[in-house]
Amino acid sequence: MDKDNRPIIYQLFPRLFTNSSEHCISNGTIEQNGVGKMNDITPNVLNEIKELGVTHIWYTGIIEHATKTDYSRYGIAKDNPHIVKGNAGSPYAIKDYYDVDPDIATDVKNRIAEFEDLVTRTHKAGLKVIMDFVPNHVARQYHSDVKPTGIKDLGEEDNRDMAFSPHNNFYYIPRQLFSPHIDLGKGENAYFEFPAKATGNDCFHAFPNQNDWYETIKLNYGIDYGNNTFHFDPIPDTWFKMLNILRYWAAKGIDGFRCDMAHMVPIEFWSWAIKKLKEKYPSIIFIAEIYDVALYRDYIYKAGFDYLYDKVNLYDTLRDIQCNNKSAATITNCWQTVDGIADKMLNFLENHDEQRIASRFFVGDAFEILPSLVVSATINKGAFMIYAGQELGEPAIDAEGFSGYDGRTTIFDYWSIPTIRRWFNCKFNRNYLSGTNMNLREVYAQILKIANSEAAFSKGDFFDLMYVNYDNINFNPHTNYAYIRHYENDIIIVALNFSSKSCNIEINIPEHAFNVLDIKSGKYKGVDLLNGDINNYELDPKLPFKVEINGYAAALWKLNRISIKKDTQYKRSPNKK
Repeated sequence: MDKDNRPIIYQLFPRLFTNSSEHCISNGTIEQNGVGKMNDITPNVLNEIKELGVTHIWYTGIIEHATKTDYSRYGIAKDNPHIVKGNAGSPYAIKDYYDVDPDIATDVKNRIAEFEDLVTRTHKAGLKVIMDFVPNHVARQYHSDVKPTGIKDLGEEDNRDMAFSPHNNFYYIPRQLFSPHIDLGKGENAYFEFPAKATGNDCFHAFPNQNDWYETIKLNYGIDYGNNTFHFDPIPDTWFKMLNILRYWAAKGIDGFRCDMAHMVPIEFWSWAIKKLKEKYPSIIFIAEIYDVALYRDYIYKAGFDYLYDKVNLYDTLRDIQCNNKSAATITNCWQTVDGIADKMLNFLENHDEQRIASRFFVGDAFEILPSLVVSATINKGAFMIYAGQELGEPAIDAEGFSGYDGRTTIFDYWSIPTIRRWFNCKFNRNYLSGTNMNLREVYAQILKIANSEAAFSKGDFFDLMYVNYDNINFNPHTNYAYIRHYENDIIIVALNFSSKSCNIEINIPEHAFNVLDIKSGKYKGVDLLNGDINNYELDPKLPFKVEINGYAAALWKLNRISIKKDTQYKRSPNKK
């Protein structure tokens, strides 16, 4: 793998990804609906994923979490079903930080070895491994069965009579019974917790409701939320316990952590822990799930994260544009918001928390996302991520159980993903998938490969052209967007059409762009990287750059003063569905 490549991440949930069951029932058990296994992620599967242009795989849901499935015969303590969401349970209600989820193991007794083999296979395929680190909360019945010798469990030595102590791992609500607004059962099967612990979404009382993260308890990193004081000296016990967990997984050869709800954990911990871990594993990367733009720079410069989710900035804006709620011109605000840190962003259009593009809750037609896909993959030099099934247009039309019909793929239920299942069961043979599915996959592969193979995108500068085109009668800033990416002799002019109608636009390129990017006026030959068209252009501040774009499409004109032959590395594909 080229060390200079930006991360192109494929999020893959093993429990779902390799489940080949065709007859899942709502709220089905593992026996009824089946479950995917790590061992079924074979070298062939990995090579097919790599062919998309992927560099990293994020294996979601590796660490053991609370579930309604009984694994007590393997020495794994049972979970009370009343505080588990769905039959499979949430992969973010961690039950044992040192163990692998037994659901995804072919041989439960050898589940850790199976994960280690998966890491080895992934590396042999030329891909890197990212896994979850869930630092903010754990399952209510957290207990490690396989913790290393000398490691004490979270909460094992807590003083439960204190709401807060810097020596405690959890927060308590002294003298109060845990009494959420959900059914906790009756008799011997009831869930009992006294004193109550604070719930994972900063719910510091004993009465969380069904919309709270009632199945989790919040970890204490030394912040007393009662009076907003910080107790980081001496270093809190929780810090050491979490650093040990990071070191445990890093030693297994993984290449990065996607850190769940990172902004709910203090910057001071991250700064300390990331620095400590990188002393031994300098190339390991940390990705923060973060939803507060005001914290972006602190989580890069102070905390030490390599990449941040850009959800509330770029993702939300592109979604609004695609759903006709915002003007395309608002993309300018997105790059200005992260100016100076853009290369630290992780852009995406789907993940397990968001609604599927092809669902009726988003755009419905997966091909209509093409302009947003191009923006996300090429506007900066940061990372880009897709979610398994996105490249096949998964519509998420199922009401799986705990996760109802909401346009998302469940993370709580035993289920299979229809498009992935057909692709997987048919051994990746395009003859068994619709032409629409495979055409979309080719479009994704084309754009993801371009994002890294073109130096203008992976290494080059960015110049927004919108400010000189707002008053352009041959350019509609509400549905069109344009920018330049430039590196050495390569110039790529990106033009986007967020409208269903094809358009002929004229893009003004200011003299300032020529000066800043050191572009020479004159005659150029160009190739549209998306459809292979070749054309001659004259670049001059006094002349508009004329482009024809189909509906919900993009044009990526690569220009060079040196004559360019038609580039055969890019397959010719339609500029729209």
